[in-house]
Amino acid sequence: MVYPKAFSHIGISVPDIEKAVKWYSEVLGLNILMGPTKNDGDETHIGKLNKGVFGDKFYKSKVAHLSTSNGIGIELFEFIEPKFEKRENNFEYWKCGTFHFCLVDPDIEETLKTIEANGGKARSQICSLFPDKPYKMVYCEDPFGNRFEIYTHSYEQFFSNQTY
Repeated sequence: MVYPKAFSHIGISVPDIEKAVKWYSEVLGLNILMGPTKNDGDETHIGKLNKGVFGDKFYKSKVAHLSTSNGIGIELFEFIEPKFEKRENNFEYWKCGTFHFCLVDPDIEETLKTIEANGGKARSQICSLFPDKPYKMVYCEDPFGNRFEIYTHSYEQFFSNQTY
């Protein structure tokens, strides 16, 4: 049987996990669930799991688990060996793969001010997708180069019974 699946979490690479945990918890208000903890590609159970997921070139990382108010996980990774590399162009939206995630906050203006005051930035203006609705959105970037979007309302509120 085919049915809608629940969204569990998204994994995000960052250059400094301690700074990222602090930023995501203090600026975006995410809950810290676990970590940061060290993960090695050794002979332990988690080490073998990491090698199975990341391949033979994986040796060391740190990971932290955070969550949103509705229980969606944000998994932060700092890759140590191989060393984290920042993408030269971090907004290749036309290429296959995830190019952003989205959080919901009804006070979009204040949230954007907080993001910008803490090293993040707006990648777009705050705008309304539907002129006759109060639904606003803005594309942003964290201080580490990861893109995300802020909506003022839930995804279902944005798109149920709408037309462009």
